This record gives sequence, structure tokens and C-alpha cells, in this order.
Amino acid sequence: MRVEINADDYGLTRGVTDGIIKAHREGCITSTTLMMNGLSVEYAVEQAKKNHELKVGVHLVLTWGKPILNDTISLIQSNGDFKFTSSYRDMEPPLVEEVEKEWRAQLEAFKETGLTLNHIDSHHHIHAWPPLVDVILRLAREYEVPVRYADSLKGYPDICWTEKLWTDFYQDGVTDNLFEKLKEENVLSVEIMTHPGFVDEDLIENSSYLYTREKEVELLCKMRVPDWVQLT
Repeated sequence: MRVEINADDYGLTRGVTDGIIKAHREGCITSTTLMMNGLSVEYAVEQAKKNHELKVGVHLVLTWGKPILNDTISLIQSNGDFKFTSSYRDMEPPLVEEVEKEWRAQLEAFKETGLTLNHIDSHHHIHAWPPLVDVILRLAREYEVPVRYADSLKGYPDICWTEKLWTDFYQDGVTDNLFEKLKEENVLSVEIMTHPGFVDEDLIENSSYLYTREKEVELLCKMRVPDWVQLT
């Protein structure tokens, strides 16, 4: 089974970035996705360039922080932050044209770092929101990279990075029997979504997912990868 172990939220804060780098260098993280509006993007890019085997993609954002562009008015609230939250499915869909404009700006900002774009996913899986599927398909084809699997994208196997996304390694599911559970999946390829990181002040102020990130770092660094798993 081909397995991608991806760390979300790269560049969100310095502590998260350091946790991801540690879980890559000393553990089994194979890739990560960079938040281009994160609080530690420059530092994250520097660290990625020092760790050439770490594949880096874009973690498209529409539900946290401020946009890259300042003219996508329909996407923001009065303080300039994105108006969408993790409960976006209960909200009125955004103007697709403005989403595409902002996400394209995030992708272009990534390209300007000099890093090689490996794949695309999104914060809170918003790329899989049905109103935005056409946008993500266009961007994936234009930038010639695969996209994180979602049920709304299963009709596009040429676009999806893997056949399945494994989301159980989160909150109470952060345990050391990850690969035992994964073995039950009848697929040829799977992405494991992870969120390793070290808690710093910026993270406390900007995320509700805190100290379990440090547990993820610990487990990902000591986990033994079985022979039937092909890390790529």
C-alpha cells in the first residue's frame, strides 16, 4: 500500500512548524502543506529548504486568518479576517470567482518561495465543499498537481492524490496502533492526515487543537512502519 503521511498547518506558527520538521526528520512524516497566510511562513520556507526530502504542498485557506488579497470583499468580515469558519457548510456559499482569485493568489505566493509544489489540500477540507469543487479541479489541472481525496472528488481519480483519506489520527484517535487500523483498508493508496506541532503562544491564540499536537509529534517519531507500507 502506498501511504502518504501528511502534516497539515505548516507555517501556522513557529511551534507547529518545528513539530512538523521534527516528525519528518526523526519520524514518518513524508509531506506537509503550507498555509500561505500563516504566522510563520518565512520560517517554514527556510526549514523546508533545509529538508529537501520533505514534500511540500499548499494548505488552501478560507476559514482562518486574513486573505492574501485585499479586494475579495465577499470573503471577509469587518476586521479583515475570513468570515467563514469550520462550520462553513451551514453558511451561504461564497462568490466562486473571489474564492478562485484568492486561492490562485495563495498558490502563486507559494510558487514565489522557490519550493516545488507537490499537492493541494485545504484547511477544514473546504476544497471539498461542493460549491467549490469546480474551482479546485480547475486549479489542480492548471498547476498540474494532485488534490487531497474527498467524497465529493471521488469521480475524479486522475485529480486525487490517493484513493482514500485517513482522518482518524486526530483528537482521541491519536494512538500508536495507526498502522494496525490502516491495514484493514482495501485500497492501493491512502493519505494519513496528521497535525503534529509544539504549542506556543501564537498557537494558543489561534487554534483549539493544542497539546494533542505534541502527542502526535511523539508518536510519529517512535512509530515503526511495517513492511507492507510503502512510504512515498
